[in-house]
Amino acid sequence: MSKDLKFVFFGTPDVASETLEILKSGGYLPTLIVTSPDKPQGRKMLITPPPAKTWAEKNNIPYIQPEDSGTVFQSLAQADLAIVVAYGKILPENIINMPRLGSINIHYSLLPKYRGASPVESAILNGDTETGVTIQQMAFKMDAGDILAQEIVPIGADEKAPDLRKRLIKIGGQLLLKTLPNLVAGKITPIPQNEKEATNCKKIQKEDGLIDLADDAKENNLKNYNKFRAYSAWPRTYFFKDEKRIIITDASFADSGFTIKKVLPEGKKEISWEEFKRIK
Repeated sequence: MSKDLKFVFFGTPDVASETLEILKSGGYLPTLIVTSPDKPQGRKMLITPPPAKTWAEKNNIPYIQPEDSGTVFQSLAQADLAIVVAYGKILPENIINMPRLGSINIHYSLLPKYRGASPVESAILNGDTETGVTIQQMAFKMDAGDILAQEIVPIGADEKAPDLRKRLIKIGGQLLLKTLPNLVAGKITPIPQNEKEATNCKKIQKEDGLIDLADDAKENNLKNYNKFRAYSAWPRTYFFKDEKRIIITDASFADSGFTIKKVLPEGKKEISWEEFKRIK
């Protein structure tokens, strides 16, 4: 069955290429990959292909990098399904509905909770002890499509966003493999999301990493630790001293206290918190 499923894959970053690899392991290969154009990256601003393009070239899969979605019409008209994983652009409604089975998406929360751009970080920020993965039938409204499958995933007390995301990507890919045969066979009854329970999360900004060390109340200490866990990859958690940004690189939480272990002063090397406190 997997060889007969004609699907177009929309995706751009590592999460997309990792999901493609999981699909490949289950015998599913897209007829076309739609990804974003190459972009300058790093300090030297070198033109760099997106991971999904690199995966496509490695696996000899046709790909396109349209500035807009208009050029994918013909491929979608011949497809059974579109799978969208972190494409990075909003798809028009006619494209979402064009394949025979429509379009589906992996979202890394238990929808309708945490619709939007930062579901993994938001779950940690709010101190949740569990989150999950949702396979949804896409609709022309952000993360509001009918639920096809879900899996609950516990969050470790000290788990950081990159580690949680890595687990969710694997779980989401495996859940997709389980869902596809039933979807094609018409054995899934989509479940509409409860709009009354919907919550939204925003795109993370650099300034979101700023924390307040002056207030050592229990609630604020836990909030700071959750922020440290959520933003450990980017934008990092930080504070200012003498108008210099000080990034917190290691911290812990115990007995209601937020303990900083290591910091990275702006323009300098990482040092211990004790060493930093000795600096005048």
